[in-house]
This record gives sequence, structure tokens and C-alpha cells, in this order.
Amino acid sequence: MDPTERHADPTDPHSDSTGHHEGQVDACTEPSATRPEPTESAPPATDSPSPEAPSPEAPSPEAPSPDGPSPDAPPHGPPQAGRPPRNSRAADARALTQVLFEELSKLEPGTPEHARVRAALIEINLPLVRYAAARFRSRNEPMEDVVQVGTIGLINAIDRFDPERGVQFPTFAMPTVVGEIKRYFRDNVRTVHVPRRLHELWVQVSGAIEDLTVLHGRSPTTAEIAERLGLSEEEVLACLEAGRAYHATSLEAAQEGDGAPGLLDRLGYEDPELAGVEHRELVRHLLVQLPERERRILLLRYFGNLTQSQISAELGVSQMHVSRLLSRSFARLRSANQLEA
Repeated sequence: MDPTERHADPTDPHSDSTGHHEGQVDACTEPSATRPEPTESAPPATDSPSPEAPSPEAPSPEAPSPDGPSPDAPPHGPPQAGRPPRNSRAADARALTQVLFEELSKLEPGTPEHARVRAALIEINLPLVRYAAARFRSRNEPMEDVVQVGTIGLINAIDRFDPERGVQFPTFAMPTVVGEIKRYFRDNVRTVHVPRRLHELWVQVSGAIEDLTVLHGRSPTTAEIAERLGLSEEEVLACLEAGRAYHATSLEAAQEGDGAPGLLDRLGYEDPELAGVEHRELVRHLLVQLPERERRILLLRYFGNLTQSQISAELGVSQMHVSRLLSRSFARLRSANQLEA
């Protein structure tokens, strides 16, 4: 076998089915250029094929191998046979979309042919919707719902697209699909609607939180976020609250844990003593102006709930004297309250 003859290497993209590399002269047609003339010291090999009889292991260009393509055929694609590359599929989809739009523009709306071509356009461009929906995977919404909303935007883009403007359909449709998905999150997902400005600032605040966390190795403070964005701390706190206002929790819903009570069970109730808070503060201010014995009698009578007889027995005075002291204390309190007013 001549060492210059090589078999086809299926892993070499530069070799064809004839076993030759690009730029290599065929040994069958140019024997003098590829194989030196035999000499006495180096006799020719007995199994070397002659130029008139090509070797069956290295078929000539005029007689291609029955198992492989002809030398003029384009090179094979990637190792995965039967599956075109992604760029090729995208190019085919764009070309088919352009052809279908040209056909759609010639059809009358409402006809079965128009509906068939329109449905084909929707089916071909569904990967565009899935690509746009993948940007919203972190929103904790079912991806099927997001794809359905994006498909509505795709349908609107197909109905409004004009191929005569010279714009590729994916370039025209992507803002419409993304805008429809964002509108869905703004109007339907949030149970608590927040101002648009706070919603836009929340995007900036969340980005600043990630950058500062990487920079400092810890969660940033409100002051650091405000300094980074040039906002006040109140605006940053409002943005943080707006960012968490996606869902409203029911007051009667049980909390996660071992039978923890709901929010309703942990809420306070209206204290009936709240109405007397102001009066208590006023009485405390006036009591310090009374003598010690009269102040003690008032405390025993109205805070200790003792009768005048019990107070007289405890202080060692008559009940009549206790009654006169109470009357005099009330008069002083009323006069002090009028002066205070």
C-alpha cells in the first residue's frame, strides 16, 4: 500500500469521502507529483495500484464510493447526524416566517387560508415566546401562564407586523411579547398595587443590593443603598416594602410551623381602658398637689375600693372626718383643674 494514499477520516472536517485532504493532489491522476519513481535500490511495492487501475480503497473522483457522498458534496455538519445546528434552525425559521408573511399579505382576513397561515406563523415563532418568558423565571409564577401571556403578545405582533418596512419579525415582536408579560405581572400578579415610580425604583434598589453584597461581603444597610443610588432612606425603605408587596396573606391563614396561630389570633384588641388614659394622667398630675393624708384617702377610696367606714378604721379617724376630707380634696382638685385649663 502506498504511504501517500490515505483513508477518509470521518472526524476530520477537511477530508472528503475519497480519503484526500483539501489541497492534496490525487494520487490516481498525478502519480508523478505524489509518488517518486522507483529505483533499483528501492523497488516499487507489488501492491501499489497503477494510474490506469485505481485502488478500490481510494476511489477516484470519477467513481465515487457508493457508501459516501460525492467529492463535490458540501461537508457534513456537526457529529450529531440528522439534527441541524441551532443557527441553521433559526435561519430557517426566519426565512419561513418571511415567506409566510408575504403569503399572508396576499390573503383576505377572515378566510380559512388566512387563518391557516396565521396559525402557522404563531406555531413557528413560539420559541421566541419561550425565550422571553425565561427571563421571568424568578417571579414564582407558573411558566405555563407566562408563556400563554407572551403568546398573546406574539399574536398582537403578528397582526400588526408590516413586512414592507424591512424589519425582521423577531426584532419587532420581542418588545411586544416582553411588554405583555410585564403588564401581566403589574396588573394581575400583584394583589397590592404600588405606584409605578416605586416599582421602577425597586429594580434599581435590588440591583444595588446585589452589587453592595458582593462588594462588602454582607447585606448592605439602608444608608449604603441610599448613598449608592442618590436617594433618601425613606425612599429606599418604601421601595423595599413595594418589592415584597406581591401577595396579601389572609389574616385567618395558619402560619408555617407546628400549629402556629394565624395573624388574626395574634392581633391586639381595643382596650376598654384606653378612654381613661387621659383622665388618669390628669388625676396623677393633680394628686401630687394634695397633702399626704388627703392623697392617701383618695387612693384608698377610689383605687383601693374601700368604704368610708373602712378608711376611718384604717386611719383611726371618724367616718364624718373622712367625708369632710374627701369633699375638701375634690374642691381643691376642681380648682386646680380650672386653673390648669
